[in-house]
Amino acid sequence: MKTALVLNGPNLNLLGMREPAVYGAQTLADVESLCREACGAHGLALDFRQSNHEGVLVDWIHEAGQGHAAGTLAGVVLNAGAYTHTSIALHDAIKGTGVPVIELHISNVHAREAFRHHSYISPVARGVIVGLGVAGYALAIRALADL
Repeated sequence: MKTALVLNGPNLNLLGMREPAVYGAQTLADVESLCREACGAHGLALDFRQSNHEGVLVDWIHEAGQGHAAGTLAGVVLNAGAYTHTSIALHDAIKGTGVPVIELHISNVHAREAFRHHSYISPVARGVIVGLGVAGYALAIRALADL
């Protein structure tokens, strides 16, 4: 059974508390449960992680590249949070490993502040899901299963 790796970046540990009008009332634990259910429906195991540290996310992308090359990992759902708009390191890690990545945003970043309109992740992602709330995670997992 292949695994779907779901990576969450900075401040996503605050889901349910941080700006609920923007990000909703669900917690990160709720999102993990949603992802576990979606993985089960698509015959995937789940590896669910969160870090506020860019280098940790880069290390996890490197690890994912190895798992994908070994045939044990379907791909990555990446909600990089604010690192989406700043991290050339994440861009390079995804590009360098070749791991399939679905970029995900809970809010519609294109309807928010101008600095959120640019993504360093999109050019190296297989797909992008934006603005569908936490339901986007299940859609991203389905996309990985279909790749």
